[in-house]
Amino acid sequence: MKYLITGATGYIGIRLAQKLAAKGQFVQALYRSEKKATPLRNKPNIQLFHGDILGRESLKKAMEGCDGVFHVAAFARPWAKDPQTFYRVNVEGALNVFEVAKKVGVKRVVFTSTAGVISPSEGKLSDENTPRKFDYSTHYERSKAAAEKIVSDLVKEGQDIVIVNPSRVYGPGLLSDSNGVTKMIKLYLKGKFRLLPGDGQSIGNYVFIDDVVEGHIRAMGKGRVGERYLLGGENASFIEFFDLLSEAAGKRRRMVKMPIWAMNLAAHIFLWRAAILGTPPLITPTWVRKYLFHWELSIEKARRELGYEPIGLGEGFRKTLVWLDAQNTETR
Repeated sequence: MKYLITGATGYIGIRLAQKLAAKGQFVQALYRSEKKATPLRNKPNIQLFHGDILGRESLKKAMEGCDGVFHVAAFARPWAKDPQTFYRVNVEGALNVFEVAKKVGVKRVVFTSTAGVISPSEGKLSDENTPRKFDYSTHYERSKAAAEKIVSDLVKEGQDIVIVNPSRVYGPGLLSDSNGVTKMIKLYLKGKFRLLPGDGQSIGNYVFIDDVVEGHIRAMGKGRVGERYLLGGENASFIEFFDLLSEAAGKRRRMVKMPIWAMNLAAHIFLWRAAILGTPPLITPTWVRKYLFHWELSIEKARRELGYEPIGLGEGFRKTLVWLDAQNTETR
């Protein structure tokens, strides 16, 4: 089989390309940056195509002859100087991918959305069908929800598209904005991250990178047309997260609880600084708002329909720590 991966030089995209190639599948990898494409260059079963999801001609060239498309490319940062960037890349770009795929006769597209479009949990696990009662917190979430609406419309017209919704991804790989959890783990190990958002009880869902990649592949082979699948892992509060991390690392840092009001104040200062200097803020008020909610997710649908079985946080942390240690050794 031959697959196009958009966003092939990103955190998830690189690992997905490498795994498919290792399985003997042929990968056509769309990239924009020559430097970021280095890990995939001259690798067996991987062919690089320079282009952009905003350019239909380059998309068409990269997509020709493919059986399926993994549309992973996205603008996934917490902030943009021009908020319309989220919609150009995540909505218009997605529509380009879907329409070109239909035009060249691709059998199936797996679209990488986000668990951020799923409803926050209110005392019970949220799943793919939990009604959303709150507005989206960020432009990223809002743009991904808009792209999912496009998928729904195209599926009704007969196109084969499956949605996957990864939660908070962590583990070995590119330390980009999409891998913020691993960057936090790295800072914690160095004693440079000691903050617990709010009272530390806010619950999130964390998933190991290799499980997310496997979930994508299973969605391509087993997913039902038009369905969305939560690719999550373990639910844990911030306190539980750092307790498990401390146990895996064999070292414990003293953590300080940071009230939401203080986080909001800091976020507004970062945003003010960004407006003046153009420097991306470390955190924004809309992202702080996310910490007011719990995000306990159910992955039963992916388990049942895809055979998806992610590892737990403890095991994921141990694998991540081994990788981080190897990275430190290489740079000494």
